[in-house]
Amino acid sequence: MDTPLTQLLGCRYPIVQTAMGWVADARLVAATTNAGGFGFLAAATMSTEELDAALAEVRQLCSGPFGVNFHMFQPNAQDVIERVLQHSDRVRAVSYGRGPNAETIARFKQAGVLCMPTVGALKHAQKAVQLGADIITIQGSEGGGHTGAVPTTLLLPQVLNAVDVPVVAAGGFSDGRGLAAALAYGAAGIAMGTRFLMTAESPVPATTLAQYQQVQDAGRIRASTAVDGMPQRMIDNPTLLRLERGSGLRRMFVALASAWRMKQRTGMSVMHMLRTFISAIRSGDSFTQTISAANAPMLIQRAMVEGHPDEGVLPSGQVAAVINDLPPVQELIARIVEEAEGRIAAMPRIAPQQPASADIREVGVS
Repeated sequence: MDTPLTQLLGCRYPIVQTAMGWVADARLVAATTNAGGFGFLAAATMSTEELDAALAEVRQLCSGPFGVNFHMFQPNAQDVIERVLQHSDRVRAVSYGRGPNAETIARFKQAGVLCMPTVGALKHAQKAVQLGADIITIQGSEGGGHTGAVPTTLLLPQVLNAVDVPVVAAGGFSDGRGLAAALAYGAAGIAMGTRFLMTAESPVPATTLAQYQQVQDAGRIRASTAVDGMPQRMIDNPTLLRLERGSGLRRMFVALASAWRMKQRTGMSVMHMLRTFISAIRSGDSFTQTISAANAPMLIQRAMVEGHPDEGVLPSGQVAAVINDLPPVQELIARIVEEAEGRIAAMPRIAPQQPASADIREVGVS
């Protein structure tokens, strides 16, 4: 399936595996690449040592191009940037939300690394293109994790009309019908997180995957600001409900505990934490968002890595409610492509109408 996305990224199919923290590891990325899609490694939740090991593993497990995701507020952001540049022979793109400045984007471009931010609002898409983005991924409100308020069916045409770079659609996609629909809108492809999370190669423990498989009501996968002050779509569970019902003091305690665990895990100094806090405030984040920033990664780790879904949070797109299996990535992508091709082939063909004058001539008096 040849689209501007496949041409730019060097993949066979316009299907992107998003960089879910703690989930998008080397094995999942390599499986996506080998199946013809394009996978992003979730470096935003990796130490520099873990990233080095993951990059080496991806290179060993597959031969195609792949991507790396990061954000500028992580402690080792500069290390990640340097690793991407060192591996630019294979790292074809970077994805980000809270992205690099124009100078860093220029460095990526000079190395031949494409910049592919994810946005949830029209103004953010336009700003990203102004800063030099090569491809835009838009995520509608149906998507998992931090999400905006505009559904994919409205956000996608808005952004397509406003930017002149390829646009990838995310939020609510899991099958070939979705891919065919996105291409019909004018998108260059689709990006999926939850669908790849629910595959055989996913590193998510079985106890946690069971929670995703049991959700059959999209209403139970809802956006809440209780974790870190920003809308984040998650599956209802005891931890989320406790945070929502807890007092401000209770939430502050949870936030400080998460920040301490993050400090221990990353080795971040207190001074670095303070500088990051001040930088976030200056960039426009609220006090609640800034003080609670470590909540999401630490609570997600509890569920996604340690296998205690009721003690962490479960970021998920609403599409989890319609997913019933855990197929190998190779099978999943082949199935999506086959179904999309079938849906596209089945679309009605509208014959061009003849000019009115021709019709008059056909019935004219001899």
